[in-house]
Amino acid sequence: MLRIMAAQSPRALSSATIPHEARFAAHLVEFVQRFGSDSAGAGEVRLFFAPGRVNLMGAHLDYNGGPVMPMAIDRGTFLALRPRSDGQMRIATSFEETEALLDLDDLCGGAAPLAEGCWWDYSVGVLLALNAGADGGIDCSRGFDLYYGGDLPIGAGLSSSASVSLVTGAALNAHFGLGLSVEDAIDAALWAERNFVGVMCGIMDPFAVGFAKPGSVLLLDCRDRSWEHVEIDADKYIVGIIDTMVRRELAKGEFNLRVAQCAEAFSVLSKHAPDAAFLSEVPLEVLCDHEADLQADVAKRARHVIEETLRTYEARDALKLGDVAAFGCAMFDAHESLRDLYDVSIDELNTIVEFARSQESVLGARLTGAGFGGCVAVILRAGAEEPFREAVTAAYAAKHKNEPRVAFYRGSPGLGEVAL
Repeated sequence: MLRIMAAQSPRALSSATIPHEARFAAHLVEFVQRFGSDSAGAGEVRLFFAPGRVNLMGAHLDYNGGPVMPMAIDRGTFLALRPRSDGQMRIATSFEETEALLDLDDLCGGAAPLAEGCWWDYSVGVLLALNAGADGGIDCSRGFDLYYGGDLPIGAGLSSSASVSLVTGAALNAHFGLGLSVEDAIDAALWAERNFVGVMCGIMDPFAVGFAKPGSVLLLDCRDRSWEHVEIDADKYIVGIIDTMVRRELAKGEFNLRVAQCAEAFSVLSKHAPDAAFLSEVPLEVLCDHEADLQADVAKRARHVIEETLRTYEARDALKLGDVAAFGCAMFDAHESLRDLYDVSIDELNTIVEFARSQESVLGARLTGAGFGGCVAVILRAGAEEPFREAVTAAYAAKHKNEPRVAFYRGSPGLGEVAL
């Protein structure tokens, strides 16, 4: 696994490995069942892992240059790669029957392809980014089979897209011998999502996946990419994820709308805050003085961003002092802002957060991810997992006639190749 010790030092995507677990061995078995024990020029099958992440503080701040506090979790994306000698790229997943067979020369040597609106667009986008960055491009004769799987819910707001993109970067780096750093893989993932798939995401998700460390929350300053790990006592506290089972069907379009609204707010407010490079840096008093210059919805988005920036720095300081209760209160406040100002919550998410607020074992809760469905993140005292699971399931089912999926997570060992 990657062991990133110095916050500002680039590190290579090394061949160091994540310890064996039975779930990875099962993925290898599935690979053989799907692709067979032989293919054109078959070689050794290699396995890779990238975690998902849950963002605890700094909601919708990454693309506004603010601070965020994600934690990588011990669930994620598995990827098996086997070489081919025919220049073909075959992609499949355990989650769908559909698969793609693509020619590397067509992808990397001809006219730039367009995204197809399929799940494998992320894989193709990462390949294109790596090809553009490699000296002379990749060797298109070195084809490969890719088989994705894992235990990370898709579309639940746990950063499945960044997990897929980063694990693809790690695997292709190993396959082609590119010598990438973690930052290189992050940039490839960002290019794939923004420029190929078309989601104008921020830098938080790939950073959280790439720089995971057990027992820590990542504090990432999205203005300059500086970061540090802030410890949280995993023996005393555990993170729970309550999945509403409402998939985020509006998320992509509404997410891009929020990005545009924040850009509009900054274009107006920055005239009165010349030192601000991002909306997150606009002083609160500037917003208060010029809020009337903004359309109502745009003003609400700006208020969320500016207040959430202040709230996240306060939450960081509390966690550094070991005051997890104060950190949890900031999470509750963040959810209220996401609900009332950023307008990305829904009834199902609100039900879970308000129930969590009533539980003595819970220190904080808020929706995580883009919103419009997906999950709520909670911090609760270790040992209270099962009573909380039963209680929140009953409360949610009574109101919404459906049961949520509840899981509890520790920190992740990180991005890397899996040792079997």
